[in-house]
Amino acid sequence: MDKRLTLGRFTMRLPRSRSGRIALGSGLLAGGALGFLPVLGFWMIPLGLVVLSHDVAAARRLRRKSQVWWQRRHARKAAKRGDLPES
Repeated sequence: MDKRLTLGRFTMRLPRSRSGRIALGSGLLAGGALGFLPVLGFWMIPLGLVVLSHDVAAARRLRRKSQVWWQRRHARKAAKRGDLPES
């Protein structure tokens, strides 16, 4: 099965092997921890968690809770503006 990561309109292929995905996700987290350095950035931390969420249950739960929080926040802001929620 071909694993793909889709964030908005951007899509990238993930390694086929579980160990490759875990190594990629861990590398992104480690690079994000050094986000104060040039080229590396704090943007790598959420991306690493999303990659890890394909194989690690704790990261999957964290991603799902974040996704639910973000959707509820977006719905509350839309309700305050008087926008109709999209079906």
